[in-house]
Amino acid sequence: MENVVIIGTGCAGLTAAIYTARANLKPLVLTGIMPGGLLTTTSIVENFPGFPEGIDGYELMTRMQAQAEKFGAQVRFATVESVSFDSGLIQLSVDGEPVQTKTLIVSSGAGHKHLNVPGENELEKKGVTYCATCDGALPMFRNQPVVVVGGGDSACEEANYLTRFASVVYLVHRRDSLRASKIMADRLLANPKVQPIWDSAVTEITDIAADKVTGVKLKNLKTGSESTLACSGVFAAIGHVPNTALFKGHLDLHGNGYFKPSGFVSTRVPGVFVAGDCVDSVYRQAITAAGMGCAAAIEAERYLASLEG
Repeated sequence: MENVVIIGTGCAGLTAAIYTARANLKPLVLTGIMPGGLLTTTSIVENFPGFPEGIDGYELMTRMQAQAEKFGAQVRFATVESVSFDSGLIQLSVDGEPVQTKTLIVSSGAGHKHLNVPGENELEKKGVTYCATCDGALPMFRNQPVVVVGGGDSACEEANYLTRFASVVYLVHRRDSLRASKIMADRLLANPKVQPIWDSAVTEITDIAADKVTGVKLKNLKTGSESTLACSGVFAAIGHVPNTALFKGHLDLHGNGYFKPSGFVSTRVPGVFVAGDCVDSVYRQAITAAGMGCAAAIEAERYLASLEG
């Protein structure tokens, strides 16, 4: 029987691991399929306190994991396949093995949202990608035109990063202005290698027959006109979907799939807490995820203390 099991190793999960490990609870931390979470796909994180020069996202997560392990956290590369909260027991199936725990902190994060257009699934990893920092330097994109879809901070960061490799970066956005923070938007629009395409949506990615991306079909949402734009890559940066499907029917969810906590991080199941991007659909920042992880860890500690009377 574990004292604490933490699902996810993003900022929320690893902060929870640091706090519960320092409380001598020896938490078991399960990485899921993406150790370190989405932040590991980010190049430079400039807004996490304590790093005035910025820090690589992967390095930040590696440091946080090392800090948690220093205090006794057990990090296991494993995936939770099912959960059960029946009879007052918290039971998990982890890679086919049963695990019981007194408390559970779910910080499962979020995944990339897809465009859901023809050609997207067929050409994934053949020019369609969701991570510029992971794939932008690949030979297929060097000195070639590429498309970034989106208008938020993530899209701006992806587009700016890709200017290091691509001949030109087309930013396709559904509106006529960016949703990104002013500093990110200004940086992007000042880059001569970025060409915004406003009021437009990608309706198809070509060419399945060629087994590689050769272009996109676009529709202007104001005029209805359609056009084709040649490119060698499509980078989708239109948001995220919370990784909560495993808990449907077990924990309360909002209509958009995010956890619906009772209070800040508590749930209707005693001893089960939620934190990070699987809960927060508003701020979705590394620092807010870390704060929620801290809160979940403290609540788990208090809950364990209450069991001891």
